[in-house]
Amino acid sequence: MTENGSIATGDAARDERPGPPATADEGRVPGTLGRTARHEARVLASYVRWLGRRPQGVGAGDRPFGYARGQAAMVYGIAFACLVETVGLVYLLRDHPVAHAVMLVLDVYTVVMVLGLQAAAVARPHVLSDDALRVRRGAALDVRVPRAEVVAVHRRLRTSDRPEPGELSVDVGAITNVTLELGAPLTRTTLFGRVERFSVVHLYAEEPDDLVRALRSGRGPGPAAG
Repeated sequence: MTENGSIATGDAARDERPGPPATADEGRVPGTLGRTARHEARVLASYVRWLGRRPQGVGAGDRPFGYARGQAAMVYGIAFACLVETVGLVYLLRDHPVAHAVMLVLDVYTVVMVLGLQAAAVARPHVLSDDALRVRRGAALDVRVPRAEVVAVHRRLRTSDRPEPGELSVDVGAITNVTLELGAPLTRTTLFGRVERFSVVHLYAEEPDDLVRALRSGRGPGPAAG
């Protein structure tokens, strides 16, 4: 909990449930290296859930909202380019076995991680529960937004990937289509350890109208239309 009572979470959210704030477990492996290692481990673990069609963090009664299709073409295009580069380097370094082996391992790992971005996006959708919306971007971001803090919901298309101060932009290809206004600021910890405060959330969902309706249909007066 933050000092003002808001719930904060971030990139180091636990695999099976939102859990405590990200800063609570960063002391186990301090620094950016530890956070990066945990991020890559979550990306690799996402392959299992992707292949098994078992989205992470979706409990009974929860509703997932995907966003992976919006980035699929870009991710697969990058992976193909990396694969072409790998084949080219294998040919160019065929007479240098040590360099060939090193570059082959690095290039294969790069392809695995690039495809892992799509696996993580599929396996870790946004999740709407009775009391919160879990906003995610693959294995890199996981923020729990209490529904009680959402004072307005807008179906709004934006094409900027540069949020203003106090905004959190969870875009896909620099596009967001749902905006949440919060009654109190929340905090998150980025992959590089920077703590950010925000009171507006811009996010992308494949079914934005359904997400907006679901948020407005919560118990109590609900957020304002927009």
